[in-house]
Amino acid sequence: MQYSALIIDDEPDIRQLLSISLERMNLKCFQAADVSEALALLEERRYHFCITDMKLPDGNGMDIIQLCHSRYSDMPVAMITAHGNMEMAVEALKAGAFDFVAKPLDLGRLRELASAALKLTRVPLHVDALPSSDSLLGSSAAMQALKEKIQKVARTQAPVFIFGESGTGKELVARLIHHQSSRSGQAFIPVNCGAIPKDLMESEFFGHKKGSFTGANSDKEGFFQAAQGGTLFLDEVAELPLDMQAKLLRVIQEKAVRSVGSEHETPTDVRVLSASHRDLNKMVDEGTFRQDLFFRLNVIQISVPHLRERQEDIPMLANHFIRKYSNEWGMPEAELNEAAKERLCQYAFPGNVRELENILQRAVTMSEGEIITAEDLQLPEQTANQADEIEFAAPDSRIETNNLEAYLENIERTAITQALEATRWNKTAAAEKLGISFRALRYRCKKLNID
Repeated sequence: MQYSALIIDDEPDIRQLLSISLERMNLKCFQAADVSEALALLEERRYHFCITDMKLPDGNGMDIIQLCHSRYSDMPVAMITAHGNMEMAVEALKAGAFDFVAKPLDLGRLRELASAALKLTRVPLHVDALPSSDSLLGSSAAMQALKEKIQKVARTQAPVFIFGESGTGKELVARLIHHQSSRSGQAFIPVNCGAIPKDLMESEFFGHKKGSFTGANSDKEGFFQAAQGGTLFLDEVAELPLDMQAKLLRVIQEKAVRSVGSEHETPTDVRVLSASHRDLNKMVDEGTFRQDLFFRLNVIQISVPHLRERQEDIPMLANHFIRKYSNEWGMPEAELNEAAKERLCQYAFPGNVRELENILQRAVTMSEGEIITAEDLQLPEQTANQADEIEFAAPDSRIETNNLEAYLENIERTAITQALEATRWNKTAAAEKLGISFRALRYRCKKLNID
């Protein structure tokens, strides 16, 4: 673990000098050449402190200071000013800067400034453990409202239910709530409720004692014990069977857990966050989800917007993913041409941000040169207005078969394959389109040999 700094200056030599000096103090440095690049980097992660030049090609350092003072108040910001410009230095301090350093840079003064910043910073040392904010990049009104709500609920201990389509970043929202909370120093345990076999659920959630059943060769802690003092995130909580819902409700109510094979309950201190792409209110009405558990989980609800609701964020997200994979693979950073940008903004993205990332990961690989074209995106012909319009081909009305089971399996295979293709093989989204559970779709895919 190490502290991090954001360096903003349009002169490459100055950025490099600052970076080398701070890295010798064991700081991890990130560099931006202008305001727009700085804003993108501020969206991507948190920093322990920031230092910015006054004059930038597309704005000035005062804009950065004012933004950070209002939105990233736990991060100290310092200003680089021209020699002898005390008036500007005073203005910077009034705007929220904690200190300033004048050009030409005195490296001894810079190190003193950095040391002071690290004593003042309220950003946790384990900031590098923070989740990637890929899915929460964006300056749209919908994303700003989401980020503000995350900050508010992070200060509480109340259970939160996160609702949103597959690929919108529900787990990322949960991680950000945890990392901005008083529990950030403890464990964050994510659990995919739809992926746990029914006969192992109680052991996985609550742990078991050695010898409590065949195969229990040693004591095992469950998810609640592992999350002690921290946060337990129940993803796709709608997939839990009713009997497990009852057991989960009791643990939440009693704040105590009993391992399988144990005679005693152990107190738990766990904040529970949950998520689903399914409408739990509707499931309660249908009797497939317990109302009392829903009330316990849904004290606060956060709705994560799908990408179709914030199309203005698509260019920023696209540039981020292109930069990410170009850097990872040591390739020149490509650019989208105008036709490609227009095509992305017209597409419905049934798989949301996750699908956008997959599309651009492939495009970075397949494009020739440093320009990504609309053809490189390989998008199906679908517009935003067609987002929820998936039509399955009707079977021939004439039934001529001596094997009804095979005939019905063929119809089922066609419907499932079309749903998977329409959602770019996102099984959670496909299950929702088909009106079945994720577990049911997984079973049918295995039965029908759909890979």
